[in-house]
Amino acid sequence: MAGKKNYLKEVVKHIDIKEHNVVKLVDSMQHMAFSARDLYRAANIYERMLHDNDCTVILTLAGSLFSAGLKRVVFDLVNNNMVDAIVSTGAIIVDQDFFEALGFKHYIGSPFVNDNELRELHIDRIYDTFIDEDELRVCDETTAKIFDSLEPRPYSSRELIWNFGKYLDENGGPKVEDSVIYAAYKNNVPIFVPAFSDCSAGFGIIMHQTNNPEKHLSFDSGKDFLELTQIKLNSKETGIFMIGGGVPKNFTQDIVVAADILQENAPMHKYAIQITVADVRDGALSSSTLKEASSWGKVDQSYEQMVYAEATLAMPLIAGYAYHKGAYKNRLKRELQKLFIKETEAVK
Repeated sequence: MAGKKNYLKEVVKHIDIKEHNVVKLVDSMQHMAFSARDLYRAANIYERMLHDNDCTVILTLAGSLFSAGLKRVVFDLVNNNMVDAIVSTGAIIVDQDFFEALGFKHYIGSPFVNDNELRELHIDRIYDTFIDEDELRVCDETTAKIFDSLEPRPYSSRELIWNFGKYLDENGGPKVEDSVIYAAYKNNVPIFVPAFSDCSAGFGIIMHQTNNPEKHLSFDSGKDFLELTQIKLNSKETGIFMIGGGVPKNFTQDIVVAADILQENAPMHKYAIQITVADVRDGALSSSTLKEASSWGKVDQSYEQMVYAEATLAMPLIAGYAYHKGAYKNRLKRELQKLFIKETEAVK
């Protein structure tokens, strides 16, 4: 059996959209067909979102994105004021971003390996990438440590992830420089993880609650929904840039309905683009088209585009197009974390 070091050798490198000016490439796709033309239109809609001074941009993330090399793309969107709020799975934000901010890495691997051997070596596989399971346990334990340090009460995931950023601010070093959590903390961009137990934070919370049976914190998913709805209510228009589907997609689309319940005439999301490989024919909500979402009163059909492509191919092109077109320049910085400043201050 090969040793652990033989597997964990080559580090996944995150693509840097600043290094690759893709404007001419993407512009040329408008004269093509199929997914190329769809991608051009999606890039054009994202650029339009950023130029619309009334529009709050919400990025949703699902799938194994940061382990695959897309972390720096999202980092640059946050740092360059190209996104105002993020809704994500826990795996991306905690098991991948926070994990790397603690100094750990993802490694280039292969799907053609002996998975029984990997298990014995404490190596986890995500298709063709590897992660050290022992390092993931450190991530689990660090989340529990953060929970232990906080006042025992219910928290939204946004509040807790803000505290993850605070932890990195106080305990990090050079390794946090490209962390999305840390960039969001510094730029007042709220991050929501609606299914917060489904990641290292889930292991952390069971450690925390077991060790503090009488007095512990808890995850308040209702507060998550209310807070994200408050972002909708405080925005004249909204646009969503969706990578994958899942809970982040549906959660973000549903805030239109929630806002309508709380306030009459809440507008649908004015802009919406989705990168996905999911098939719509099985009726699964994560793969539902944006036109279908219009029937629910969630997405306006004026500026919507589905892109049926794998995220590592399409996201750098769409994000890079908007970046190199300069769409973020002179854009209003919303700092939506400040909507919840009272709650944030209460956990300092």
